[in-house]
Amino acid sequence: MLALTRKVNESIVIGNDIEISILEIKGDQVKIGINAPKAIPVYRKEIYLQIQEANKEAADSNISVDIIKRLME
Repeated sequence: MLALTRKVNESIVIGNDIEISILEIKGDQVKIGINAPKAIPVYRKEIYLQIQEANKEAADSNISVDIIKRLME
């Protein structure tokens, strides 16, 4: 992991298309802005993990349905 120190109104750039800016610092919270192409999804990590879990459950249930269908043939 790369750790960087930035101040308000400073940014970092990832690749050619993604810019992360520090907008505000209040106590222990940092407000960031992310400028990225619409084709690149940006999620808070807890939401990303929920999406992954939901996708895994959906894939598992699809596999179960496929197995049941094959067994019934």
